[in-house]
Amino acid sequence: MQYRRLGGTGVEVSTLCLGTMMFGAWGNTDEQECRRIVGEALDAGINVVDTADVYAHGESEQILGRALRGRRDDVVLATKFHEPMGDDRNRRGNSRRWIRQAVEASLRRLGTDRIDLYQVHRPDPGTDIDETLGALSDLVREGKVLMVGSSAFPAEEIVEAQWVAQLRQRERFTTEQLPYSIMARGVEAGVLPTCQRHRLGVLAFSPLNGGWLTGKYRSAEVPADSRAGRNADHFDFRDTAARQRKLDILGELEKLAAQAGLSLIELALGFVLSHPAVTSAIVGPRTLPQLRSQLGAGELTGLPAAVLDRIDELVPPGHNVNPADAGYRPPALTDPALRRRD
Repeated sequence: MQYRRLGGTGVEVSTLCLGTMMFGAWGNTDEQECRRIVGEALDAGINVVDTADVYAHGESEQILGRALRGRRDDVVLATKFHEPMGDDRNRRGNSRRWIRQAVEASLRRLGTDRIDLYQVHRPDPGTDIDETLGALSDLVREGKVLMVGSSAFPAEEIVEAQWVAQLRQRERFTTEQLPYSIMARGVEAGVLPTCQRHRLGVLAFSPLNGGWLTGKYRSAEVPADSRAGRNADHFDFRDTAARQRKLDILGELEKLAAQAGLSLIELALGFVLSHPAVTSAIVGPRTLPQLRSQLGAGELTGLPAAVLDRIDELVPPGHNVNPADAGYRPPALTDPALRRRD
């Protein structure tokens, strides 16, 4: 397993991060297997684990907390807040009021006295960033949180958060978690260079593009035991044009991986780890075999230039094959009222 510094924090983390979104009702309801996934990942050298309060509505955190008993100090433990945690309209977002409630609930579910990396899951245009950073700064001073980060923030909001932190003497975001894969390269245009300028550690989620880059999707037919089969509305299989574009690219990527002596998964993860801004790629296995198929990429530091050149030909730099893979759409694009005068 390879290790890299997490931005300017001084913390060293493995180039593969274990993501646990699939633990519980959203993926694997067999808690014993989930615990074995954690154990094998740690035994293989993974030392950073990521979850979120919203994953299976708290169940992922609970399972992870139990799995880490006796090994809590062996990992950099990361979780997130922001997404709705009930019908109450104030049990969501990035307000000071909700952050204070959310962190206590996550600490209880995880069975720990501190969160190593507490991340804002998405921007909240309705909350002043100073409000959010102020609340997070209090948690750092109290020792409940050690580092704070953002997730799926546009470049301009990353910059604003850094500026506000400096101006108002707040804890600054030291990491950014973002969507990045061969199929989703939009962050290369602005977000990744911005992270480099501000020395942010980068955790890349969906490096396998939701399973596309494992090779399990080879036709218009959806495998029953797949993420697309379990949750078609959350997957781009319903978008016929996007599906066909990805299938066409996938065929070329499989040839490229074979020529390079790599599995398709190793090619995909190696691509993400080749970018100089990326610290760690988040793998989110649902089963033990899935984890084992991904662990070999932990030995990779990057891909040869010729292989990366060919990937550039297939998917141009800064391009998302499916625009929906961007991870976040600002309200200015989703709410027509924000673009129209009364």
